[in-house]
Order: sequence, then C-alpha cells, then structure tokens
Amino acid sequence: MGSAGAATPLNILLVRVSSLGDVLHNMPIVADIARHYPDANIDWVVEEGYTSLVRLNGRVRNIIPFALRRWRKSLRERATRAEIKAFFATLRAQRYDYVFDTQGLLKTGIIMGAARVVKGGQKVGLANGSEGSGYEGVSRLFHTRSVPLDPRTHAVARGRLVVGAALGYKVDTPADFGLPDAPPFSPSDPRPDWMPAGPYAVYFHGTARDAKKWAPANWIELGAALAPTTILLPWGSPKEKAEAEALAASLPNARVLPKLSMGDAVLLARHAALAIGVDTGLTHIAAAFTRPTVEIYADSPRWKTEGNWSPKIINLGDRGAPPSVAEVLAAARSLVVPAQAGIPSRKSP
Repeated sequence: MGSAGAATPLNILLVRVSSLGDVLHNMPIVADIARHYPDANIDWVVEEGYTSLVRLNGRVRNIIPFALRRWRKSLRERATRAEIKAFFATLRAQRYDYVFDTQGLLKTGIIMGAARVVKGGQKVGLANGSEGSGYEGVSRLFHTRSVPLDPRTHAVARGRLVVGAALGYKVDTPADFGLPDAPPFSPSDPRPDWMPAGPYAVYFHGTARDAKKWAPANWIELGAALAPTTILLPWGSPKEKAEAEALAASLPNARVLPKLSMGDAVLLARHAALAIGVDTGLTHIAAAFTRPTVEIYADSPRWKTEGNWSPKIINLGDRGAPPSVAEVLAAARSLVVPAQAGIPSRKSP
C-alpha cells in the first residue's frame, strides 16, 4: 500500500452516510489525510441529500450517493432495485487500500462489507460507541480492524482518531472542515431572493427532538434585544414552520424563510453575520464555516458536539441546564462588531 511520499497514492473510501451533523463532523478527516498523504484519493459514500455539502470539500475525489431513505419507500419497484444495483456496482468499481466506517451502524457495515480492497487492504471502524450514540456492535463483523475510543470522545475527534490510528499519524491539530471561506457579496453578485441585501443573523431554532429546543419566549426576548438586526428563521418541517411563524409574529425584525434546499441552507449558514442555534446540523455548519456562532445546549451533552476549533464559536448550556437570554446575548455581542451585523451595543436587553 502507499505511504506519505510514495509513488502509488492511497485510495481511501469514507463511509459516513447520515445525519447532517454526523456527515459534517466527518469532514475534518479529509484534511487530516491530505496533510499526511497529499496524493491520496479520497472517495465518500453519503446519503444523497448531503452530497452538496460534501461537494464543498474540494479534496474529495468521488461522491457515491446512497439513497436508503428514498429506496425504503419503494423497494418493490423495478427502478428502485435498479438504482440499488447501480449503487453497489459503483461502490465496487474501485479497489481501496482503506475503507473507513466512522458511523458504526449495520447499514454502514454492509456498505463497508461490499466495498472491495486491494490485497492487504484494511476495513477499519469503531470498536465501541460513544455515550448515548446509536452505535450497533454488529458493524464490527465487517471490520478487519476495530479501533477502541473513550466513550466520551468528541464527535469530530472520533472519526479523526480512528483514521489516524490506521494510517499512522497523530491527531494534534484543530479540526479543518475543508470548507471554502465566504467572501462578502458585492452589489453585483447574484444572491437568492430570500437573502437580505445587508448583514443578517439567523436563528437555527428547530430540531427534531423537542427537549433540545430553547423556549420560544427566550428567542423572542433575544430578538427584541438584537433589534434592528434582521433575523432569518429557517425551518425543515411543518411543525418548525409554525414555530418560526409564531416567533416572527412577535418580532418585527424577524422573517420566516421559504423552504430551503440543502444547498441554500448551507449558503444561509455560510454568509450569516451571526448564527445562534440549538444542537442541530445547521448550527454546526455555521460553526464549521467559522461564522460567529452561539451554540445552545439544553438537553444534549455539550462535550459531544461543541464547536471547539475556533474562538468565533461560543458554546453555552448543557444537558438539563439551558443558558439564559442574558448569557446568549452577551455571547452574541462579544462575537461580532456591532456595525457589521446591525447589533446594538448596549449592555443589557
């Protein structure tokens, strides 16, 4: 197999299919590999809905879309079976030196098992899950090597450590997501109809689990204190849309966005002057772009996903201890130059 500086580049396959936050947290692996093996070819199997996110990382050679969420709805249809067959044909077209499953589920283990490796190639994955994870031990059946980790290892570090252990390098640098910087828009630049002409803040208020949410009264009090800052309210489900509309009804400076594609949701996070959000994928995208971001934890452990790679990210609260409005407001004001985001500089709401 290849090595750093070797004539034959390594061919590496990453298997991390979902969810949005998990896919995002896997991205620093690409920069780590490229740092130590600059000629390596890196391919990635990912749910089709997240291909636009992975595509932003220019070091990924091939993206192999996986559409299990859609296939499950029509397994009896001939077209679906043909798509599944084509997926496995694409997966097996390349022989890899290393295949990494950093998700640790039966479905990702099956993908790993189907992938082909060169003679002496390795299939490497997690030997154990983290606290509260959905890890499935049966996934180890598909490994040639399983890497054990402390159950309290950060979500970003887990995959990095697994790959580093297999490829023989230490993980000792801040996470690099390989995402392009967001240049400021010029007056002539095209921008989506939903995006304001000036700076904006965004509330990533929605998440599937109600216990992880921050109280609506808190969002409203915070928004009033941030006025006249323009606040954008995205949503991903009818329930979240209704919640966004309720917030906007109490905040003249807030606007409910239309349904966004994944690409537009990434654009929203990438260009925000300030992002404030609960523990959800879009909040973590803003943090990965190192936008000024306040992450709010209410019912999930902060150690697991907190943005710890940039001083532009402030993490507040913890499981069972959500932060106060005053704490979030102080963090927001400390992260941005008031004139850049229209945020008033007074010290109290």
